[in-house]
Amino acid sequence: MKKALSLILAALMLASALTGCTTLHKLETGEYDKGAIIDMYLTTECYNFDPQQSMIDDSMLKIMSLIFEGLTTIDENGKWKKSGMKNYKVDKDTDEEFSILVNLNSTKWSDGRTVQAADYVYAWKRILEPDNACEAAALLFDIKNARKIKMGDATVDDLGVAAVDIYTLEIQFEEKINLDLFFENCSSIALVPLREDVITRYGKNDWSKKSTSIVTNGPFTPKELVYGDTLRLERSSYYYLDSDKEEPLDTYVIPYRLLTKYKNGDASAQFDALNAGAIFYDGELPLDKRAEYASSAVVTDMLVTHTYVFNVTNPLFAKPEVRRALSMAIDRNQIVNIVTFAKPATGYLPTKTFDAAKGTSFREAGGDLISASADVAGAKSLLQSAGVTSGAFNLTVRNNAVDIAIAEYVKDVWNGLGFNVTIKTVKPTLIPNPEGTGAVTYADTFAEQYDAGDFDVIAIDATMLSTDAFQPLAQFAVSYSGNGVDMDSETYDLYGHVSGYASEDYNALIETAYAEKDRSARSAILHQAEEMLMKDMPVIPLIFLQDAYLSSDVLSGIKTNYYGTREFKKTKLKDYWDYKQATASEEQAAVEAAVENVG
Repeated sequence: MKKALSLILAALMLASALTGCTTLHKLETGEYDKGAIIDMYLTTECYNFDPQQSMIDDSMLKIMSLIFEGLTTIDENGKWKKSGMKNYKVDKDTDEEFSILVNLNSTKWSDGRTVQAADYVYAWKRILEPDNACEAAALLFDIKNARKIKMGDATVDDLGVAAVDIYTLEIQFEEKINLDLFFENCSSIALVPLREDVITRYGKNDWSKKSTSIVTNGPFTPKELVYGDTLRLERSSYYYLDSDKEEPLDTYVIPYRLLTKYKNGDASAQFDALNAGAIFYDGELPLDKRAEYASSAVVTDMLVTHTYVFNVTNPLFAKPEVRRALSMAIDRNQIVNIVTFAKPATGYLPTKTFDAAKGTSFREAGGDLISASADVAGAKSLLQSAGVTSGAFNLTVRNNAVDIAIAEYVKDVWNGLGFNVTIKTVKPTLIPNPEGTGAVTYADTFAEQYDAGDFDVIAIDATMLSTDAFQPLAQFAVSYSGNGVDMDSETYDLYGHVSGYASEDYNALIETAYAEKDRSARSAILHQAEEMLMKDMPVIPLIFLQDAYLSSDVLSGIKTNYYGTREFKKTKLKDYWDYKQATASEEQAAVEAAVENVG
């Protein structure tokens, strides 16, 4: 009797707590519904949800930012804000030592386990393993022994990062550093915490491909991944919720589900679904509708450059003059006309990358290093002087409409120079399950070919892993590529950038930039590095990508962060309960009709 009375009182207290401070619909039973299901076309399909994999598809960034959370984030104004971090203090500041203690906020993983300091330690050590390729490594090189570990000169146990207790992270640095810059870098999706037990149990290459094995610490988590069919993100049941306080489910995250049905068809079908009221958000407009709806869309600059990467070990591309000529012949304004939501790339780093201080633009300070317009005559002359006027090669692209459309334009341009270009469209590869057990998964074959250097020229979305200019430029220097060490060689040779680019002069510039701790002076060196990179041209920047979306009037509270990706934590669907009930009735009627037809 006492137990029953206690349960009744608890239910009444919860109902009282929820009343007036929740968006959730109250049911006849007195309980509360879980919240809105927002049908949407979030982005094109992704096949790997490991935040430490090569970030070469802007769609990955859009999803990762919803399901993972690091120590900090960057708001839409370019200021870093505390996220997973509650606060920090300088622990030691002497001539020999500089360290900080970071206290974490209390939150949990999507499976209910506490997010611990040890999860950051594991994730950062994983990045720095010498036999693990990860382009984010340079973001951690200010930490004591981090660079030595990546080069095989120390073990991960020597890293200056430790879990003092469950919620306290100790970080030791090589010397006194700019902490503002360090915490800006901590906003990188690559530096989020990861679960060692999960990755060990399911395997480093498999844990991030199934909803049953993916564990996340962000506001949403994948609950259903049916490739070619469904991506269902649900509110994490444990994201900052304090069970002792009996907080409403929507205290920190309002929507219950973000639901994308890929089986509805391509971008055109999704666009039609938005206009028909079947979905409420379209984050990937079809190419043939973009110009018409450009003024209606919400458009945001991203920290992403759509880039062509050369395999410079291919004799055809061995000379920088050839690579520059191929770049010169391209009219980037024409590509913008094709894509609509983009700007011509006039350098490698996009406009929102910080220069000498946060909020300043590296691109604007550095000016135009490449022309937005084409110079075909100049390109032909340069090829003549290089002694290369013909040749056959593949241009490898992902199987999506935007990348293919760009590639078709570039193919025509390069064929006009005398080359024979074949577009190689790469689709994901089905991973067979033994005896048909378990969920169907796919390998991201495109990313695998990129990482292996298995291409002539390949089209990627080069994602800046932080707002700082150092990491995206440093990865072209052998010691900073993040691709690790050949542990089987007698001399422990370093793996450089995937393009095969290696320049002693460029390496020296990056070393100088790394040693320079004054941010303004370092920026000047990095501008020299970008100029050299654009002269050597192992990569061709084509356009700076923009994110664009259309949404129904019944949605509100959609936010955008500095990286140009969406935040749906406070997004509301007007009268969601009415829509939910109507949808349920339609589904029930369809089921009943199907049963009747069978009968």
